[in-house]
Amino acid sequence: QVQLVESGGGLVQAGGSLRLSCAASGRLFNNYGLGWFRQAPGKEREFVAAISWNGGSTDYSDSVKGRFIVSRDNAKNILYLEMSGLKPEDTAVYYCGARLNRGGTSSRPGDFGSWGQGTQVTVSS
Repeated sequence: QVQLVESGGGLVQAGGSLRLSCAASGRLFNNYGLGWFRQAPGKEREFVAAISWNGGSTDYSDSVKGRFIVSRDNAKNILYLEMSGLKPEDTAVYYCGARLNRGGTSSRPGDFGSWGQGTQVTVSS
């Protein structure tokens, strides 16, 4: 299993930008598909973005498409989420997840076997 630690969250005004990072420890990072999910208070965890094991495929939820960019650096074992044009409705705890899979992406939380502890993103209006 891979261990994941998110960082980069914080408080930002609407229209601003943040970059989240997810550092992974463990072996064979490039055997894992990765994803970003978020969970707001009282709501279920929802899909944000995903990237395949080699970065060749990406997927985004409709709510963030065109504003967020997911990327990975397999040499450094890090997953990124560049967020711009932030809106108050983007406020949530953001989690990175890993799935042992060398296929395409997934948007289903149940497909991911490893999770980080989460990082809070708060967007003020």
